[in-house]
Parts: sequence; C-alpha cells; structure tokens
Amino acid sequence: MENFKSISLPDISDAILPMAYPSRKNKLPDSGMVLAADVGGTKTNVALFEIQKGKLVSIKNKRYPTTDHDSFVKAILHFHEDKSSPIDCACLGVAGTVDGDKVRGVNFAWEIDAKKLESDLNIKRVFLINDLEANAYGLTALEETDFEVLTQGEKSEGNAAVISPGTGLGEAGMYWDGSHYHPYATEGGHCNFAPSTPLDVEFWKFLKTKFDHISCERVISGQGIHNIYQFLRNFRNEKEPEWLTKQFQNEDPPIVISSAALEKKDPICTETLHLFIRYLSVESAQLALKTKATGGLYIGGGIAPKILGLINKEEFYKNFISFGRMEHLLKTVPVKIVLNDQTALIGAAYYAAMGIIETV
Repeated sequence: MENFKSISLPDISDAILPMAYPSRKNKLPDSGMVLAADVGGTKTNVALFEIQKGKLVSIKNKRYPTTDHDSFVKAILHFHEDKSSPIDCACLGVAGTVDGDKVRGVNFAWEIDAKKLESDLNIKRVFLINDLEANAYGLTALEETDFEVLTQGEKSEGNAAVISPGTGLGEAGMYWDGSHYHPYATEGGHCNFAPSTPLDVEFWKFLKTKFDHISCERVISGQGIHNIYQFLRNFRNEKEPEWLTKQFQNEDPPIVISSAALEKKDPICTETLHLFIRYLSVESAQLALKTKATGGLYIGGGIAPKILGLINKEEFYKNFISFGRMEHLLKTVPVKIVLNDQTALIGAAYYAAMGIIETV
C-alpha cells in the first residue's frame, strides 16, 4: 500500500477532448465529495476528491496491490476507515465487463456490486464503468505534455479510440457526435490474435499448446511479453543466462524482460520487446479501422510509457499503416501514448463528480 501523487483537476469546460458525462453537462457542480477508483488486475488506485471552486482536488489517495483484499468493500473500508468526509458519489473504473450494477474482473477474483457498495459505504450513488471507459474520460483533463506523439496524422474531427496494454489488454471507443465524445467500453482485447508472418505462425502454434483461445491479450500485455519471451527462447534455441533466471525467481517476468531489453543486456529480451511493439502497432491500427478513429488513437496502460526508449517511431508507423487499401485512412490517424498513469482514476473522478448532478 502506498500514497501516490496528489491531483488537482481543472474545470472541464475547455477540455482538449470534450466528453459527454452522465448529466450531459460540461461543468462541474459547485461542491461535493467524490470517491474514485481504478481497479486493475495488478493494482487498485483509490482517491477521495473534494470539489472546490469548480475544481476537483484530491484529499487523500492510496495504491493497493489488488490481491491485498478479498473484496473491494474491504479495500474501501480500509481506505476510508475514519469516515471523516461523507461521500456524495463514487465511480469505479474496473478492468472487467460491467453488467448493470455488477462487474467481475477478468484478471482478478472480485465481484463488485454497486448497490451493495451504496449500502455498505453509505453512498447515495455508485457508478461502475469499464476501466478503459474511465481512461477515455480521463483524457479530458490531460495536457499536451501528458502525451508522446508517435504519428502526427491529421487534426480532424471524428471518432477516437483507446488501447491499453497492462496486466491485460483493454480497448475502448469514443463516438464523436459533432460536439462531444461519448466513450464506450469494448472487449476487443479478447478477440482472436491473427498471425501475419511465418514467425507469427510459429508463435501461434506455441501459444496453442498453452491456451484453448489465443486472444490479443495473450500477446499484447504483461503476460504477452512473457509469452513472447518464452516462445523466442525456445524457438531460437538460446539458453537462458543464469542472471536472468535468478531475476525471474524474485521479480515480475515482464518487468525483468523489459528492463533487460532497455539495457540491451540480452538479445532475446530485446527481440521480445520489438515483437511486442509490432503486435501493439498492428492491433492499434485494427482498432482504429474498426472505430474509424480519425480523431486519434491513444495508447494507455502501464507498459508503453516504460518502453519508450525501444519504440522506433518510423517502424511503428510502417506497421501501423500497412493495411493495403486502408493505408490512406490510417495515415490520417494521430497516434499518441498517454504518459499520465492516473488517467483512469481522473476519468472516474470526473464521472463521479458529474454524477452528483444526476443524483440531486
């Protein structure tokens, strides 16, 4: 458990990406207290915000390993045990499929019930949204410095999309109605992974020995980095160095592999990340085509910002636009990496704040 950077969020009236919130208004209420959470497969970020003079100001925040508690209620009770500030509204961005007022995570065991949370925590309204939907809403508050541009594309109106490799692979769309974006969740990360080169075919065969269903999440995620590494180590018939084996025993394999690649300490680790980046580029393009994201494709999640030093922008662009007759369309799509690791939490906070208006 740890504290993380405090956040002060501006009014959203002049947002870079204007979003349509539950209240259909684009102005924060005058006052209120909101709880926001970003519930992922590895970590859960929780924050309490007060609305002060049209801005969201964080009062306290914590980061928990998701497996530290066997239910979300226990995590929140621990976080807000003093109950010093009554909460008006809450929003949870959860890495899972939201079904009405309930959600069960894909990469963690919790089931979260909004109605039960309202009762247990004495909160008038608890919203559940997909974590990628929360990511999309969070783009509202970001500055230009919160992005790394991979491809310029063209500045044009239109739909946008978010893809976020982390513990799993999240994808979301943002429908443009002419004045506002309307984020919506998808489960696109669980669509089939399709090989396109002879090496990809061999990788697919390797994955088939481990999984019944080979989804993009098995490839473009933390677990994907480990899967690619294991395949290449076996396929190249390269013995694993002892120092790397020892690190795997004490640290998370995707982090070890990525660090070794960044430091150029092992050629298999380097090849692993290059292949991962190619797969990310291809799936980003496929999401952009499916949503016709002429307004932009945003790469979120915890992995991309950490491996910036390995991303060759020219190579990324080449793979991104290599889609035959749709090359002309993909050339227009701006692609940016989201550098702010609190984007989903920010989005959940704004969603909860706008929800206060709806519950009054």
